[in-house]
Amino acid sequence: MREIAFIKQNKEKWLEYEHIIVNKVQKDPDILADIYLKLTNDLSFAQTYYPKSKVTNYLNYLTSIMFQRVYKTKRNNFSEFLDFFKTDVPLLAYQYRKYLYAAFILYFIFLGIGILSAIYNDEFSRFILGHSYVEETLNNIKKGNPMAIYKSMPEEFMTFYITINNLIVGSKMYFYGIFGGFGTMYILLSNSIMVGTFQTFFYQHDVFMESVRGIWLHGSMEIFGMIIEAGAGFILAASFLFPKTYSRLVSFKIGFKNSFKIYLSTIPFTFFAGFIEGYVTRWAKEMPNFVNYLIIIATLGFISFYYLIYPVLLAKSYKLLEKK
Repeated sequence: MREIAFIKQNKEKWLEYEHIIVNKVQKDPDILADIYLKLTNDLSFAQTYYPKSKVTNYLNYLTSIMFQRVYKTKRNNFSEFLDFFKTDVPLLAYQYRKYLYAAFILYFIFLGIGILSAIYNDEFSRFILGHSYVEETLNNIKKGNPMAIYKSMPEEFMTFYITINNLIVGSKMYFYGIFGGFGTMYILLSNSIMVGTFQTFFYQHDVFMESVRGIWLHGSMEIFGMIIEAGAGFILAASFLFPKTYSRLVSFKIGFKNSFKIYLSTIPFTFFAGFIEGYVTRWAKEMPNFVNYLIIIATLGFISFYYLIYPVLLAKSYKLLEKK
């Protein structure tokens, strides 16, 4: 990009930031941090392409002053931890919402592939789920307890094993985005097909609702979190493939930092889902149905609100704050 075009594109934004800095306009610390982040991004671009330009010196000045102001309003560690989940991640989820929506669309497409494949190929379930798992589950269905497999391990061991496995899958879902997004898409494809096959298998053996009451106790957060991790992987891929006005390296740094925050935010949900799967799912048959459904609705509602609804509400409120 030519320097004149770079200046023209960002001039109004810089003047607004300069007004806030010079006149010490009172702003929420998160807004100041966001301004500082945007200035550092612009400064990195200017240093790369116009190292001896006046605009680079100007941006360096604004960034330095903003850094001092952000540092003075720095929050304690606990406040930063809370604001990470309360503000940082939701705003990033809103900023990159198209990638998260794309992950949801792909998930349901791949889920449909798994369902149709299991319906039209009798051996597909064994191929995806494994022969031993299918045989054991068939025996449990005959005994009247389709979810008995969740009692096959001690609670502590199952919780640990499931959580570690889900953390590994989630990390692959995200970090494989480095392979142009195809790595993320492959992990999403395999897991989505597995879920579709899994549910179709139970439907074919007339225990679909029993499986829903049991599996989705933990699956609401586990699967939803997996999709968010896939969205973060796509953000990582796009930051390298489509740098826009930044250099590819600068764009990738920004994309990695932002997508990694979204990925990190899913880890508590992964731990909670593992806890439910290890300690609660095994009792799905014994629990009253309304308790099962209450847990499913509560967990699905909370994580849906956090990643899909709250970011929109927060973004609207921040637009109002910026106008003050």
